[in-house]
Amino acid sequence: MIRWLWLSLIVVALDQISKQLVESNLLVFETLPLLSWLNLTLAYNEGAAFSFLSDQDGWQRWFFVALAVTVSIVLVVWLSRLNRSERLVATALSLLLGGALGNMIDRLRFGHVVDFIDVYYRQWHWPAFNVADSAITVGVILMLWDAARSGKENRKL
Repeated sequence: MIRWLWLSLIVVALDQISKQLVESNLLVFETLPLLSWLNLTLAYNEGAAFSFLSDQDGWQRWFFVALAVTVSIVLVVWLSRLNRSERLVATALSLLLGGALGNMIDRLRFGHVVDFIDVYYRQWHWPAFNVADSAITVGVILMLWDAARSGKENRKL
């Protein structure tokens, strides 16, 4: 299933290209309204999800890089051991890998992750995110879906 790495590469490419486009067209915290519930807003996140550990003195950068490398190795090994019939899991793992690598590249290059997608309702804003974060989220959802399907099949036996 290593052939699924093309999906990871597409995620990394879309992630890096979109971040470059936003950074070259917006200032930090500048907002560009797109829809009644969606803005582009350039933000930098030195932490992880929901700015976890962003208030630390810099050690978290290398912690998250090491974590991304470790997770990426595990995902590649896992992908290589899948059966051809496990397409949903392969898709999920490839999305997770692409997302992890996309954000890791930012941490290595800039010391922070570039976020720009701002979803909101009235005055409530979800924390800004990016293409890599979206791929990770979809990958996790697919893994949960596969686990739920597998659970139902095992209960039938």
